[in-house]
Amino acid sequence: MNSYASCPQCKSSTAERTKFTWWGGVLGPKLLTHVKCGTCGKKYNGKSGKENTTGIVYYSVVVFGFCLAIMFVLAAVAILVALK
Repeated sequence: MNSYASCPQCKSSTAERTKFTWWGGVLGPKLLTHVKCGTCGKKYNGKSGKENTTGIVYYSVVVFGFCLAIMFVLAAVAILVALK
């Protein structure tokens, strides 16, 4: 069993890893060590015991930028194919 930081809200040590979130799917919570307290339900970073809000924002911006870059590349390829 993994040992996570105590809950910042209730100080309990019964946290479990979150497997899926709306903001990060399956990969985001794994990268940020996103856990949920078994006592009060608070979700936080299991390594530091702090909020994951900043990490979630960074993760979302990077994923959005990556998707945007892929869309631009696909659009450029479509234009080049159409010009032939």
